[in-house]
Amino acid sequence: MITFYEAATDRVRFHATRIEMIQAQAAAIGVELALIGTSWPAMEQRLVEELDRLRSEGFSGIVLGDIHLTDVRAWYEAQVVAAGLEHTEPIWGEPSIDLLTEFVQTGGRAVITCVDLSRLSADWLGRVVDERFVTDIATTGVDPCGENGEYHPFAFAGPLFHRALNWQRGEEHRETDFLQVDIRQA
Repeated sequence: MITFYEAATDRVRFHATRIEMIQAQAAAIGVELALIGTSWPAMEQRLVEELDRLRSEGFSGIVLGDIHLTDVRAWYEAQVVAAGLEHTEPIWGEPSIDLLTEFVQTGGRAVITCVDLSRLSADWLGRVVDERFVTDIATTGVDPCGENGEYHPFAFAGPLFHRALNWQRGEEHRETDFLQVDIRQA
């Protein structure tokens, strides 16, 4: 699992998730984690370096989870292919509501760590993605998976997890139209 984060804040950009929680998540799933600290202006170069490293270590491809943002997919695909790796998007084109429903029905749980206040109200912040969430988000008119940046989640339980992560809600902070909440291990 590869995660880029803002080196100045030790948080994943947009999601606002602290890297300690990403480390706990990877441990709970049982996967190796590569954390790459960078700045937003340097992110593309750091990605190129990481892709080159992976190729030199014998990796043959990269799996990403984009659903329907063509420009985002095209950018990542160009970077991955230029590095000589295979680009795979297994959930590309799937209906967002179906993906969200499957996530919840298979035991997946997440907490909303960031909300775009121009698209959703502040009361979505800190909500757990569960059956009620699926029903409620479907009535808002936003992408059910938050694919357009309406919200960002942090998964803490699901079929891949050997154990669920215990977390607690921390302080809220605002960055332009984005309301974010710290989550910490409980």
